[in-house]
Amino acid sequence: MPENLLFEYAVIRVVPRVEREEFLNVGVILYCSARGFLQTRYLLDPQRLAAFSATLDLDELTHRLQAFERICAGRQTGGPIGQLATAARFRWLTAARSTIVQTSPVHPGLCTDPAQTLERLFEKLVK
Repeated sequence: MPENLLFEYAVIRVVPRVEREEFLNVGVILYCSARGFLQTRYLLDPQRLAAFSATLDLDELTHRLQAFERICAGRQTGGPIGQLATAARFRWLTAARSTIVQTSPVHPGLCTDPAQTLERLFEKLVK
């Protein structure tokens, strides 16, 4: 029987107008300490985003979400934050912020395969 592994995840949200507190789920970030797993998955749907704001810069949003990917991957391409330990990178990515790209509170769970769990959460919470 596969071992149950503790994981943590947060939903990545686009918040076009912070003062209105409206958001659209665009991605998920998942961390599993036991496997050293830290990955994100995102999708920007231009039509759905336009319903929130016609002035959103999709190139800028893409650039910000790609930064999440680089930080998750670590290495030098993730900049100074990408050089931190995996847990520290996850905590930095999920820290509260009042910008156009935010994350939900962190939620825990148990899984046997972090990559498969990331896909399942992405399908359920974003698509």
